Amino acid sequence: MLSLDPLGLDSAMLAEVRAYVRVDAGVDDNMIAACAVAAIEHAEQFTRQILIRRGANDIVTTGSGWQILQAMPVQSVVSVTGIPAEGARFAMAASAWETKISSRGEAYFRVLQPGIAGRAEVSLIAGLSANWASLPESLRLGLLRLASYFYNNRDAGDDAGPPAAALALLLPFRRMQLA
Repeated sequence: MLSLDPLGLDSAMLAEVRAYVRVDAGVDDNMIAACAVAAIEHAEQFTRQILIRRGANDIVTTGSGWQILQAMPVQSVVSVTGIPAEGARFAMAASAWETKISSRGEAYFRVLQPGIAGRAEVSLIAGLSANWASLPESLRLGLLRLASYFYNNRDAGDDAGPPAAALALLLPFRRMQLA
């Protein structure tokens, strides 16, 4: 069986997707799981948000002042590792960096004392909801429709892309980024 852990998914989502595509338990479980994972990944790319809370990493330069981290919405910063041009990586003390997290989950980060690090890897926890069951209902329905689409059209040669209705359900959760 495909592991759903990297996306923070659980058996509840698999059961709900299986019911939505009308497939009995134990039948095509690997394909249904793969389609569920593809739906989450597609939705995260579209919305520019991590949907189900899990760990993530972001690499930033150390001399650029305040920078916004790419992962959103950030719940907390766990640790920071310095990355020198040469030599081994090292853990940076909490006093060597600073972070601010907005009410929308945007994390602003800067390095105060880089030492020999030219870049830093920021380990964080991010995600819109703690688990599948706590996702907003319209978002869950959009994910179910996407997973169903991926499952039912996996061999279609004339595939026109995900249904507009599924993307419309994801649209209110989309974050725009200015260049």
